[in-house]
Amino acid sequence: MIGGSTAETELAGLSAWADRAIAPALGITATEREARMDRALALTDDLGADALLVDAGASLRYFTGLPWGQTERLVSMLLAPGRKPIMICPHFEIGTLEADLAVPVEIRSWQEDEDPVALVLDALAEIGAKTLAIDPELPFHFAERIRSGASARLVDAMPVIKQCRMVKSAAELALMQQAKSMTLEVHRAAARILRPGIRQSEVVHFIDAAHRRLGASGSSFCIVQFGQATAFPHGLPGDRALEEGQLVLIDTGCTVQGYHSDITRTYAFGDVAQDIRDIWAVEKEAQQAAFDAVRPGEPCESVDAAARVVLAKAGLGPDYALPGLPHRTGHGIGLSIHEPAYLVRGDRTPLEPGMCFSNEPMIVVPGRFGVRLEDHMYVTETGARWFTEPQVAIDRPFA
Repeated sequence: MIGGSTAETELAGLSAWADRAIAPALGITATEREARMDRALALTDDLGADALLVDAGASLRYFTGLPWGQTERLVSMLLAPGRKPIMICPHFEIGTLEADLAVPVEIRSWQEDEDPVALVLDALAEIGAKTLAIDPELPFHFAERIRSGASARLVDAMPVIKQCRMVKSAAELALMQQAKSMTLEVHRAAARILRPGIRQSEVVHFIDAAHRRLGASGSSFCIVQFGQATAFPHGLPGDRALEEGQLVLIDTGCTVQGYHSDITRTYAFGDVAQDIRDIWAVEKEAQQAAFDAVRPGEPCESVDAAARVVLAKAGLGPDYALPGLPHRTGHGIGLSIHEPAYLVRGDRTPLEPGMCFSNEPMIVVPGRFGVRLEDHMYVTETGARWFTEPQVAIDRPFA
C-alpha cells in the first residue's frame, strides 16, 4: 500500500472515471434549480425582504448553473416573486452567459463605460422592493453603492443562502460521492509512489496529474507534508525530501461539476515511534466518536464536543490548547470547499438529513508531528453515512 511503484506506472494505470454520478450533459436539472429559487424566495419572504440579490460565485452557480467566479465586473441575479430572474452582466459576456446558464433569465447588460449598479437600482424601483436581501459575498463597494442609491433597506441574505445550500439533494450527493471516490483513488496511487528522497513537490505534481487522468481538471488544492511539517495544519513552506521513519500527511481534493472533495490521510513511512502510534489511535477514535454523534435535530456543536471528549480522556487539550485539536472538528462542503454549517462549539444549527461535513479532529503535537484523518460524511434520517471509508491503521491508509 505504501511505496513500491513509480509515478509513471501509477499514472498509466489511471483512466477516465467510469462510474459517473450524472452525465455531464445533464448535471443538476433545470427543474431542481427552479425549485431552489422558489425556496430562496420563500426564505427571503420569511426574512422580511422583497427581493434577493445573488452575486457571481458558488451561490449563483447553485441557482443558475453559471460556473463563473467573482471578478471586478458585477455579475449578479436579482430574484423577486412572480417574475423571471433578472441577470445583470457585462454586455460583451452575453454570449458566454447564455451558453453557461442552466435556467431561463431576463438579461440586462451594461457596457464598460456604464455603471452596473444603476441596473440594480432600476430593477429594484421597477419591482417596488422596500427591502433587499444581499448576498454576503457581494463585494462591499457594490453593496454600499446599492445602499446609497436605493430607497430599499438592505439586509444580510446569509440565512437564505445558508438554508438553501447546506442541505444537499440526491443529485448533489451523487456528484460529491464521485469527487470523493476519485480523490481517494488518487490518494491510493500517491501512497504507492513514495520512496526515500522523494520531494513534496513531486507528490503534489503527481496528485494533480492523477486527478486529471481520472477526468477532473486537476487538484483543487493539495497539501503534502513530511515529518515535523505535519505539525502545522496547513503545512510549512519549503520542499522537503521524505525520510524513513517519518509521518506523511496528504490533504487534497478535486471538483465534479463544481462539487468538492477534500480528503486527508496520515500514515507512517517505515517505522515510527510508539507515541506517534498512540496519538494516531486517539485521532482515529475521535473521528469515529464525531461520526457516531451525528443525529438529526442535534446541534452541530455536539459533534465537535464528542470528538473533544475523546481527546480530553487521552490528556489532550482542553479546548484548543496543544497538544490537542487546534481547530473545529469539521466544516460543511458542497459547491464551496468550506461552507456552513460548521462542526464547532457555538454553531447550534440543527443537523438535518442531506447536510454534508468533513470529519477531521486533527491532533497537533507542537514541534514534532500532527495527525489528521479527514473523511466526509452526510446526515441521514438515522445518523451519519461515510462518503469514503476511513483509514484503517497507521500502516494501512486504505481498506
